Amino acid sequence: MLALRLTRAARPAVQLRRLLVAAASAGTGLLLLSSLGHALAHPEAADAAALRLAWCAAPLAATVYLALAVARTDPGTRPRPGLSAVGLGPARLMAVSALTTALSCSLGSLLALLFFLHLRGDLTGLPFDGAAAGLLAAGLPLPVPAAVTLLTVLPVTATAAVAVALRPRDPRPPARTVRRFGRFGALGGPAGPETFGAYGRFGIRLPSAPGDGRGAAAGNSRGVTAGDGRTAAAGEGRTATAAAAALPETDGDRPAPESAPEPPVPDARAGSPAGLPWGVALVTAGLAAQAYAGRSAPDLAVLLGWLLTGVGLVLAGPGLTHLCGRLLQAGRPGVLRLLAGRGLMAEAARIGRPLGVVCTVASAGCALTALSGGPAPAFGPLSTLGALVVGGATLGTLLTSAVEARQYRAGTTAALLRLGARPALLRGAAALRAAVLPALFGPLVLAIAALSALPLSR
Repeated sequence: MLALRLTRAARPAVQLRRLLVAAASAGTGLLLLSSLGHALAHPEAADAAALRLAWCAAPLAATVYLALAVARTDPGTRPRPGLSAVGLGPARLMAVSALTTALSCSLGSLLALLFFLHLRGDLTGLPFDGAAAGLLAAGLPLPVPAAVTLLTVLPVTATAAVAVALRPRDPRPPARTVRRFGRFGALGGPAGPETFGAYGRFGIRLPSAPGDGRGAAAGNSRGVTAGDGRTAAAGEGRTATAAAAALPETDGDRPAPESAPEPPVPDARAGSPAGLPWGVALVTAGLAAQAYAGRSAPDLAVLLGWLLTGVGLVLAGPGLTHLCGRLLQAGRPGVLRLLAGRGLMAEAARIGRPLGVVCTVASAGCALTALSGGPAPAFGPLSTLGALVVGGATLGTLLTSAVEARQYRAGTTAALLRLGARPALLRGAAALRAAVLPALFGPLVLAIAALSALPLSR
C-alpha cells in the first residue's frame, strides 16, 4: 500500500520515467513471447529457437539497467532524516523501491501478454489480416507455464537488481579488534611485535591494544614512579589523538542523519577510474571474436563479440569520461573550462557506464546499417522492435543518469550561486560538458562499428 501511495503521489517526471520502464518491459516481454511462438511453430528448429531466445538477452539487460537507473533517481524513496521515526528506515525504503520496480515491470509484462494474445487471435480474432499468424504460432495451443515463466524473468531480475544495488550500507563499519595474548597468556598484548629490550627500556612499556586498561595503568604507574612527567604527557597525547581519530566526523553542531547517507560524490582530484585497461582489452577481444565470425557459427561469434565489446565499453566509459574532463582543463583553462572539466571528472563513474552502453548500441546499429547496404535495412518487425527497445532503454538510462548527476550536483550548484557565480556560467559549463562527450565518443563509435562490420562484409 505504501508503494502504491508513493507511486501515485510522485511528480510527472518520475511518472514518465516509470512509464518508460513499463514500455520497455512490454517490448521485452513481447520479444520473449515471440521466441516462444517461433519454437511452437517450428519444433524441428530447436537451434534457431534457442538463438532467438539468446538474442533477447540484449533488450532484457537494457530494460533491467533502465529500471535500476529509474529506481536510483526516485526522490520518493530516498533516505532522509526523520523517516526512521515513522518506520521508514533505509531497509524499508529499499523494499519500497524494489516493489515499485516490480509493479512497473509487471505492468509491462501484462501489456505484452495482452498484445501477444491479441496478435495471435486468441481474444478477438486475427488482426492485420493474419500477418502475425506465422510469427506467433496462431492456432496452436499456448503453454501457459512457459509463457508465465518467460514473463516473470524480467520483473524478478529487475527487482533483485534494485534490491541489491539499493541495499542499506554502513558508511563506517566497525573496526575488527583482534584478540591478542601477551606474555604468559595475559590479555592485551602489544598490537605489533616488540623489539629486543623494548619492555624494560626507560622503565616504560609499549602502548597496549585498545580496550586493555591494565597495561595502560601499569605503564602510567611506572612512569609516575620514575618521576618522568614527559612519559605521562606523551601517553595522554597519544590517547587524545586516538580518541579524536575514533570520533565520527560532524559538520558543526548538526547531528548525524538518522538514515544512511547518500553515497559520496567522487573527488575530482582523484586518479582516473579503474577499468580502462580492462575495457580496452575486452573491446580488442570482442573485435577479434567478430573477425572469426565467418569461419564457424557466425551468429554465435557475432553475439559473443558484441557482448565482449559492450562489456569493454562499459568498463572503459568512466575512464574515457575522466579523460574528457582532463582534456578540458589542458593548457591554461579559464573558469568555464575548469568548472566543466572538474564536473566531468567528478561524475565520471556515474555517467561513464551509461555512455559506454550507448556507445555499444550505437556501434552495433551502425555496423548493421553498413552491412545492410543503406539506412533502410530489410529487418523484420521483431528485429525492429528489439532495436527500438534496446535503443530507447539505453538512451533513457543515459538521460536518467544525467538527472541523477544533476541531483547530486545540486548542493555544489547552490554553493556556487551563494558565492556569486552567475547562472549563465553554470549553464555554459553544462553545455560544454554535453558537447565535449560526443566529440570523443562519436569517433570511437564509428571506429568500432567499422571494425565490427569489416569481417562480416567479406
